[in-house]
Amino acid sequence: MKKRRLAAIFASTLLIAAVALTGCGGNKDAQQDQQANADGGEKITIVFSHNQPVESPEGVGAQAMVDKLYELLGEDRISVELYPAQQRGNLREQAEATQIGDINITMQPVSTVTPFVDDIKVIDFPYLLPADREQIFEVLDGELGREALDRLETGGFKGLGFWFEGYKLFTTNGKEIHSPADFQGMKIRIMESPLLQAQYENWGAIATPIAYSELYSALEQGTVDGEENPIQTIVLNNYQEVQSQIIQSYHGTMTYILMANLEWFNSLPEDVQEAIVEAEAYGRQETRKAYAEQEQQYLDVVKNAEGVNYYELTPEEIEAFKATVQPVYDSQTAGSEWQADYVQRLQEAFAAL
Repeated sequence: MKKRRLAAIFASTLLIAAVALTGCGGNKDAQQDQQANADGGEKITIVFSHNQPVESPEGVGAQAMVDKLYELLGEDRISVELYPAQQRGNLREQAEATQIGDINITMQPVSTVTPFVDDIKVIDFPYLLPADREQIFEVLDGELGREALDRLETGGFKGLGFWFEGYKLFTTNGKEIHSPADFQGMKIRIMESPLLQAQYENWGAIATPIAYSELYSALEQGTVDGEENPIQTIVLNNYQEVQSQIIQSYHGTMTYILMANLEWFNSLPEDVQEAIVEAEAYGRQETRKAYAEQEQQYLDVVKNAEGVNYYELTPEEIEAFKATVQPVYDSQTAGSEWQADYVQRLQEAFAAL
């Protein structure tokens, strides 16, 4: 009898243990996989998503980052699944998936990340970044840029670097823009961003959020009168077919953030973390090289497009725009001592250059 009781207790213990193991969630499994890899076991799968076509500068840089990761760690250590062109959802969906860990690494515009971490919006302030990309790189690749990226941890992200997609241009269908007053009453498409809404409303426009995937149709159908995007986004999406005015304004940049899920990143072995940091820096530089090589080609497309008027604002016109932006700065930094101080320090850093 005693032996039978001991056997029953032992069997119950095994059953309880099996149920407990079965009930463990995906996070536990992921942690075990990461630990196994740290001990020389299963390889790490990295899910990496972004929005742009593979032939875009961002696509080139993303692939370069992946290639560098394989070079540093080897195919027996990692497997990278790269999803370009919104294959893993729209911009916000990708950011959300990264926040919860379904995507490990993503590249998203500042405006897309702002709803998750409000502090990062300062990079999008109109006429804050200079019309000299090398100055932008010098500052945002340095300590000031790192300070802003570290703010992303409050939203569950590990900020790795700022990727430059170029200066945003104004585009409209039919109306030339030479001053803020020219925007009066126009419907301008924006990404969903309180800052961009404040910017265009400050100029008298009707700011209209529309998804990136729906923008061409909205322009074609006249749902909105204009929009803002870098030259390569305009050309790669053929917006010049439905926009007759393309205006180089230097009012802001389309700055992307390369970021990872913070908990996932921190769970990785130290050498894998270091490899990701090194590969990101390499991919960032390759993106900038590709942009420099392709920019003139994109400009030539719009300059030679039938029925399209391309022009650059004069220095005097740019100064007229700059003179209007302080109310946007004041309203958007209200209640945040860090944001107001950071904007001032950015301005001082660029002035020093």
